[in-house]
Amino acid sequence: MTSVIRPLCQDDEPGWRALWTGYLQFYGATVTEAVYASTFARLLGSDPRDLNGLIAKVGGRPVGLAHYLFHRHGWKIEDTCYLQDLYVEPSARGTGLGRALIKAVYAAADAAGAPSVYWLTQDFNTEARQLCDRVAKVTPFIRYNRSL
Repeated sequence: MTSVIRPLCQDDEPGWRALWTGYLQFYGATVTEAVYASTFARLLGSDPRDLNGLIAKVGGRPVGLAHYLFHRHGWKIEDTCYLQDLYVEPSARGTGLGRALIKAVYAAADAAGAPSVYWLTQDFNTEARQLCDRVAKVTPFIRYNRSL
């Protein structure tokens, strides 16, 4: 079957919602309806601070997504790109769609003049980490979250 990766559009909302729900469930997270609505609106928005979204379809059926955004960096003149969410539904894993979504984000970053792309994944996500190890370089940084 032919796969297509393209920017999200308004008609993608039901398929995107199902995929993002799967992604959130994998990480044991839930969000309110207001967050679903706000996130999708931002994915379609025109504010440079907004998220950008890609959807992967196989045979016209949504099977994967990527959310990314651009931001300034104190050590660089050009913006950098943060790949916030990457998800391929279980039935489509191992088909190259995850790699294709990452490469599509790389291409979007290059087109925007942001050659640096980075992301986070949890240490227990061994399947995703195997892909990440093939398309990126792991760094020694440890993430901290605000606790106060």
